[in-house]
Order: sequence, then structure tokens, then C-alpha cells
Amino acid sequence: MFGQLEIAYLGVEIPDPSSLDSFFTDIVGLVPGAPGADGTRTWRNDDKAQRLIVSAGPANDAVLVGVEAVDEAAFEQAVAGLAATGFATTEGTAADLAARHVQRLARVDAPWGMTLEVVLGLQRAEQPFASPLVPGGFYTHGVGFGHIALATNAFDEAVHLLVDGLGFRQSDWIELPMGPDLTIKVAFLHANGRHHTFAFVRAPFEMPQRLHHVMLEVNQRDDVGMAFDRAWASSLPIPNGLGVHDNDRMFSFYVASPAGFAVEIGHGARTVTEDWDDNRPYDRASVWGHQPLRMG
Repeated sequence: MFGQLEIAYLGVEIPDPSSLDSFFTDIVGLVPGAPGADGTRTWRNDDKAQRLIVSAGPANDAVLVGVEAVDEAAFEQAVAGLAATGFATTEGTAADLAARHVQRLARVDAPWGMTLEVVLGLQRAEQPFASPLVPGGFYTHGVGFGHIALATNAFDEAVHLLVDGLGFRQSDWIELPMGPDLTIKVAFLHANGRHHTFAFVRAPFEMPQRLHHVMLEVNQRDDVGMAFDRAWASSLPIPNGLGVHDNDRMFSFYVASPAGFAVEIGHGARTVTEDWDDNRPYDRASVWGHQPLRMG
């Protein structure tokens, strides 16, 4: 299903949603979307109605992710693929469609501990996207709003759902020795031209927070530098400074949000093609940089 699916939105539940307001607006450069009827806060990085959904609750973690099909046929194929691999979905209600601003929605409990929603027809926002802090805008057309990296001890099941159920493909993987008896594996999965939409870390045990980071890619390299300056001027932790990843060649940095998960802001990643043949292992995360600069 290459080019038929893209990441639509990510839902995060934290005790105080307002704690992310300044972070998303003044550091990352997102713009607010329309608030939900229940007070849910939403954020945009393009012309879509919502890309990040922040609701109040105790999880302090990502709780749902939406994957958008490009048309009705792709939606039906995705739902059928999930069912064929043992992940039967339930149809969204009218209230669900209104809350997500979509035409159709099918929901399944993902093995990595979140709700996965396959959706069709994510609506456009009433106002065009314009961020005063990211004048070049974000790269989203045809590839979704970004990527997410998750840690899970249900690694094989997670990969099975996405690859066998939804038709994602592995771009490559990293194996990082973390000691004499522990090697961490990270699998990078794509469904379109973005190098990876999902990255899964094989966790040796249940992690206190599944969501490691959200990546948002900007169209202009200088917007990475300006975002880094804003992060550096704040008191927020910067777990990884400027650097270039080895596998996707993304020039980026990571800033920790007040909720604990990080946001990676990057530019210039490799583009995956339908005949991608570079699925191979890597033994390092970065060519240079990405050193810890300021920890919480």
C-alpha cells in the first residue's frame, strides 16, 4: 500500500494540557486548532484541522494515533488487512467522526498499548496554516504530519500489525549495544515517501512512557536552527543537540516537552521510493552530533 497511508494525528493524555501550550506555540512553532467540545486542545502544523490532540487525564503518554487512507479503496483495504491478521476493528460513531474531523474511522487496540484509528477524509482547518516562527512551513504533503517513535515490549506484535496488517515496510533498523548483555533494536517503518512514519524500540520491559518522541520536519533548514535557538533560550532539557542521523540523514535536534516526551525538529531526510532496497542494519544513531546538551 505504498503511498496509500500516512500518519494523520497523535493523541496525548496529560494531567494538565495547558502545560504544553507555550511549548508547542513558542518553541515548536505550531498553531492552535479548534478546541474539542470536552476542552481537548489541538495543534496544527499544516492546513489540516488537527494534528496533535492533547486531552486531560492521568496517562501522561500518547494514547491514540490516527493513520489516514488516501481514498475509500485504501481505507477498505486497510481495515480488511487488519482483520485478516487478527486485528478486527470497530467502526467509529458519529461523535467519534466529529471529534476527529474525519469522514470514516475504524478503531483497534494496538499491541503497543494505544488505540490505532484508521481514518478517511481528515478535514481541512477553516484557516490556512501560517506560523510566525516557522515561515517555511512543515513538510506534510503526501507523507503525514511527521513520525512517532515508541518503546514497547510488544515489539514483534507491533511490527506484525503495521507490516502484515496495514502494509507498512521496514526502511532499515538499528542495533545498539547498551551493555554486555543488552542490545537495543529500533525498527523504522514507512508507508510513503517519508523515511519512517513509525519507529519502534524493542524495550526489555514495560516503559513508564511509551512515546519517546514526535518528529516534525520543516521545509527550510534555517527553521531548524531558529527552533534550536528558541529551545536553548528556554529552560527545557535538550536531550540531543544538533546532529545528522545515519539512516535517514535527518538534520535535527530534540527538545523535551514539559510532559516528558521529546519533539524532534528536523530537515532534509532521505526520501523512500516504492522500490526501496536499502533495508539494512545500522550500528549507530547519528553520523555526528545529537549529543546531550542539557538534561532535566
